[in-house]
Amino acid sequence: MPSEFALIDQYFKRPTSHTLLGVGDDGALIAPTPGQELVVSTDLLVEGTHFLADTDAEALGWKCLAVNVSDLAAMGAQPRWALLAAVLPAREAESPACKAPAPTHEWIEAFARGFFACAQDYGIDLIGGDTTRGPRAFCVTILGEAPAGQALRRSGAKAGDSIWVSGRPGRAALGLAHLQGRTTLTEPQLTDCLAALHRPQPRVALGLALRGLATAAIDVSDGLLADLGHILEQSALAARLQIPNLPAAGLERDCLLSGGDDYELLFTAPAASDERVAELAGKLELPLTRIGEIVAGAPGELVLNDDDGSDITPARRGYDHFAPQPVPRDSNG
Repeated sequence: MPSEFALIDQYFKRPTSHTLLGVGDDGALIAPTPGQELVVSTDLLVEGTHFLADTDAEALGWKCLAVNVSDLAAMGAQPRWALLAAVLPAREAESPACKAPAPTHEWIEAFARGFFACAQDYGIDLIGGDTTRGPRAFCVTILGEAPAGQALRRSGAKAGDSIWVSGRPGRAALGLAHLQGRTTLTEPQLTDCLAALHRPQPRVALGLALRGLATAAIDVSDGLLADLGHILEQSALAARLQIPNLPAAGLERDCLLSGGDDYELLFTAPAASDERVAELAGKLELPLTRIGEIVAGAPGELVLNDDDGSDITPARRGYDHFAPQPVPRDSNG
């Protein structure tokens, strides 16, 4: 294992494109664009809780940044800067939650390759962070920009709004279930679900396009129903759902509704804008599915109906970081 500063210099010190002073000093210098507000978010990924011990290093590097980019997408913000704090074991005994050995130069190089691939795709400068030894964990803080007063929030939903979700939620949770032996997937579904799990694609272009159109938004990290609940609670409203092509009761339905780890965008918009949202789906070449509507009711309450109108609302909405968990989760909220 190289020294702290050698590790940073070798793997994480890169040229920046829109930063006055990046990695290498006591602090970074950034200059926000005039007329823009800063949007800041942070996420912590811990081995054995948020990712499996044998997760591919390059995929993990990508995902560590991607889950943060997704938070900015949900705010309708343009990602700009990130800071990375990494805890790495110097020997196997320092990683008691797993059986993984201390990371090698090759492992760190692959992690950095995945991290910077994501950074390049979304125009992000790494401007600082920290490293230390201990059980493996990563914390990313991300900063972005949104025009003053235009950032999307969870609290803006209105009664009568349509509820939409991007992409095809549930695939990442199915991929994890396969890795944990709870189901057996075959090709091509296996490759598709593992890609969704390990290399999520933050919906930044969608988030930017939703400014001025969506009334509220959130990214799906802990489960479709759980994250919709956050919009409902903060908007003091309820929801009535009827999801097209809902799988039959079982694991696949559970993954779609409460599995999480999708990093798709869940958003509300006036029903009068349904056609505009449909047009946006075509423009972005991204599925956008209307799954219900916002209604007056107890804050956070939601009802899921099947095609016949029967109530099939599940008891479990999603992942809770502080509730007992039967299996490790390859995710972050």
